[in-house]
Amino acid sequence: MENKLSELSIFFPFWDEEQNVRGVVTQAIPIAESVAKKWEIIMIDDGSADKTLEVMKDMAEKDKRLKIVHHKINRGYGAALRSGFENSQYKYIVFTDGDGQFDFSEVDKFAEKIKSADIVVGFRKKRRDQKILKRLLLMNLLKVWDFILFRFYFKDIDCGFKMFRKEAIEKLNPLRSEGAMITSEIFAKAKRKKLKLDEVGITHYPRTVGHQSGANIPVVVRAVLESFILWYDLHYGRT
Repeated sequence: MENKLSELSIFFPFWDEEQNVRGVVTQAIPIAESVAKKWEIIMIDDGSADKTLEVMKDMAEKDKRLKIVHHKINRGYGAALRSGFENSQYKYIVFTDGDGQFDFSEVDKFAEKIKSADIVVGFRKKRRDQKILKRLLLMNLLKVWDFILFRFYFKDIDCGFKMFRKEAIEKLNPLRSEGAMITSEIFAKAKRKKLKLDEVGITHYPRTVGHQSGANIPVVVRAVLESFILWYDLHYGRT
C-alpha cells in the first residue's frame, strides 16, 4: 500500500474462538506490515471457556508484537471493544470480529478513508450469516430503534469492522455499554460530538467454525436495556 499509515493498533475480540484465533491473527500480521509503518495486534479474550486463551498465550510467546488482554469472566461484546480501545496506543485503531467472517486485507479501504474522516464504518455488501433471515430482521429492527431513539442511520449498524482515529475515541469516552449496544453508543456520541463518519463496503463470509451469539434472546434483551440507559445518559447530561 502506498502512503502507509504512520501507526496502527489492531485488535480482535474473541469469545470461545479457539478454532479461529490462530488463523485470524496469523493472516493479519503481513497485512499490518503492508498498511502501517508501526503496528500492534491486541487479542481480547472475553472470558472464554474453551482454549482460546491458551492459543493466544502460545502465539504471544512466539511473537512479541502480539499482546493479550484477558477478561476473567465473559462480560460482553461492548466490554471487549472497550478493552481494545483502552489498550490501543497508536494514532489509528481498527478492529474486526474474531470469528473469521471478514477479510482483513480490506483494511486498506479503511486506511484510505480515515485520512479524511474520524471514524470509518464497514457495511457488508452481502451478508452470509447463519440464520440469515433472523439476523436481517434484527438488524433492521435495530436500525429503526436507533433512528427513533438517537436519530442516526447507517447501512449496517452492527458490522464488526471499523476504524477510528484515537482522538475520536478519546472524545467519545467514557463508553459505558458492556453488550451489543456499544456500536449505537459510539454512533450516538459521534453525532453529538459532530465527528465525521464515512462508510465502506466490504466482503462478508459465512462462519465455518464456532457459534454466533448476537441473535440470542439474552443478548437482545440486554441491548434494549442498554439503549434506554444510553438515551437517559445523553438527555440528562451524564455523557
